[in-house]
Amino acid sequence: MHHIAIIGSGPAGFYTAEACQKIFGDKVQIDFIDRLPSPFGLIRSGVAPDHQSIKAVTRRYEAVATSENVRFYGNVSVGETLSIEELLDLYDAVVLATGAPNDRKLGIPGDDLPGVVGSAGMVGWYNGHPDHAALNPPLKGTGAVIVGNGNVALDVARILSKTRTEFAGSDIVTHAIDALDHSNISHVTILGRRGPHQIAMTPKELAELGYLSRAAPKVDPADLPPASEDALLEPGMRKSVELIRQYAANPPSDTKPITIEFDFFAKPVALEGDGKVERMIVERTRLDHQMQAVGTGETYAIPCELVVSCIGYRTPHIPGVPYDEHSGRFANVDGRILPGLYCVGWARRGPSGTIGTNKPDGAFIADQIAADHPIAAGKAGRAGLDALLKARHHDVVTFEDWQTIDVAEVARARDESPREKFVHVNDMIAAKGA
Repeated sequence: MHHIAIIGSGPAGFYTAEACQKIFGDKVQIDFIDRLPSPFGLIRSGVAPDHQSIKAVTRRYEAVATSENVRFYGNVSVGETLSIEELLDLYDAVVLATGAPNDRKLGIPGDDLPGVVGSAGMVGWYNGHPDHAALNPPLKGTGAVIVGNGNVALDVARILSKTRTEFAGSDIVTHAIDALDHSNISHVTILGRRGPHQIAMTPKELAELGYLSRAAPKVDPADLPPASEDALLEPGMRKSVELIRQYAANPPSDTKPITIEFDFFAKPVALEGDGKVERMIVERTRLDHQMQAVGTGETYAIPCELVVSCIGYRTPHIPGVPYDEHSGRFANVDGRILPGLYCVGWARRGPSGTIGTNKPDGAFIADQIAADHPIAAGKAGRAGLDALLKARHHDVVTFEDWQTIDVAEVARARDESPREKFVHVNDMIAAKGA
């Protein structure tokens, strides 16, 4: 019997488990180990709460989690409760599928001022992640700047701009919707170093901004390249740029109280304020011959009380695991870190791609494991892990426990919401015993 431990229970972990089941059949036991009592990682805490259709993929993961040869160990932290060395002694293969939940810093003066938050924190706050439930972002001011030109920036802008009614059907947590209901933000700036042809925004997410009841997108027509150059773009990007052009052509709205302004060719250089962020100093940029943004020396200030950095993520360190500081992920060659130790998803390749990108990635790592371990080593696997956790008197959350927590979250939902998440680990653990 092959014994495989997967650290993290998000998309990359589940696709890896699914691929290992196909390769090894009934000759494998797969154990998910997650520091939270809840599975599904990014699907639960990273996907926007008003994108419920994307979250439906958890049904596929549930089929894996409830397989006879799979077990979920929630509320178990690798690096604290267990060490990597202990897991390598117990399992043929240990796969790190921890994602990249830590924000990359802006790296400019003032980026530690109150009011400056990362997208992981902001998204985690309105999604009810236990690490970020207490964030309490400042919403009493009128200006917010979102740094980044990807879909996460669009998600944050949309969430900041929606009315309470528009959240019907979403699983945004109550503390966030109540705070947003009393927000004074009236001007959201989406800042990008380069231009419309270099955005990483998909048409669906861009189009959503055009249907908000109290917010209107705004684009300076001068930021657009000649329309003839759109023909050089791939089809998806061309659709996105078409939407940017539509927003540039729209007349200013007199009926919508919130403006979502795209500020292209703009680089943040400093954040200023008296004890909290009050303004961002921005340098105008241009593209060089390699299509990289270079400063022009022209600067201006954007008043803001909230800054959300959406410029990327980093994988957290785990003691005993080699780390690539430059890339912010585990040091690996084709997913191999050390003998018996692998990484997958964002922990392997950095924060890039969609949820679906993790499926071929998981299959690739499963193939690596099969190539490295054609014959099981006869290790203790699950039985050894159970003994270790029992000896440490650790309270493990099983998948059956999670299903009980899940039922409790659904039962406590607001009207027109699929669930009300528990935002504290202790409350989840209490709910499993209710």
